[in-house]
Amino acid sequence: MKIIKNTTEFYIEEPTAVAIGKFDGFHCGHQKLLHKMQEQKEKGLATVVFTFTPSPAVYFSKESFGELTTIEEKRNVFEKAGIDYLIEYPFDQKIANMEPETFIKEVLVNRIHAKCIVAGEDVSFGRRGAGNYQLLSKKAKDYQYDVVIIEKVQYEGREISSTFVREEVAKGNMELVHQLLGVPYYVGGKIVHGRKLGRTLGMPTINQIPKDTKLLPPRGVYYSYVMYGDRKLPSITNIGVKPTVADQMVMGVETFIYDFKEDVYGEEVEVYLLHYKRAEMRFESVDALMKQMSEDIEEGRKYHMI
Repeated sequence: MKIIKNTTEFYIEEPTAVAIGKFDGFHCGHQKLLHKMQEQKEKGLATVVFTFTPSPAVYFSKESFGELTTIEEKRNVFEKAGIDYLIEYPFDQKIANMEPETFIKEVLVNRIHAKCIVAGEDVSFGRRGAGNYQLLSKKAKDYQYDVVIIEKVQYEGREISSTFVREEVAKGNMELVHQLLGVPYYVGGKIVHGRKLGRTLGMPTINQIPKDTKLLPPRGVYYSYVMYGDRKLPSITNIGVKPTVADQMVMGVETFIYDFKEDVYGEEVEVYLLHYKRAEMRFESVDALMKQMSEDIEEGRKYHMI
């Protein structure tokens, strides 16, 4: 997959199918859209995902929203999905002021060579977000492209959206998040060195430090599994600052993998969160912490049926 970033000066020669969106969370609607992209690829079009960086919402608010999916995680998803080009288009005042039809003509048609545009019903682009799926459809004949509009997917009468998913992640409702996304919510990233306390206690763990922009569920203990390459490894995860043993309030993701003794420092893994077990807490001693960890791990064995 070719990543085009930090520039508006590019040109794709081959005819393409372009998907437009924020792609935060990769909920069921996004997956439906990616499926349509695969159909276009089978018809001979190169597949392009177009997204703004930062998103218009972040740009105009000047604040960072908790991301369900970081840029690195998005790249990984698109790579696995077989997307040919990922465009991380710089969003600034110039692009914000661009007339919607100008965006269609100059960016989608002239630069990306779009012959098919795939988007959700809530797509917006151009000055004041006035560009929408109706305009894409209206201009299709003029600029000789096809349009595929993805209808909203619903869950119990509510549209599945990144906002919906974000609300449930913030509550720790991991089972519902799983239903909305189609897969469990996960934290991807490189394994870093921790305090090695778990190893000292006979419970070695792997550690990740997520990006500040990554939306994490409530601090606490979660039943989980780790994807390491093609291997799915049952695990239990603590999200938080480890108040019993840590002096600095640094958010981390610490995971104990059952019956696993390999050295994976520096490797990229994904930790999928299945069920919220309990809140993070401060213990009166390391011995008390160790006792609770042992209980958590044993209950996790029952959860995973191992």
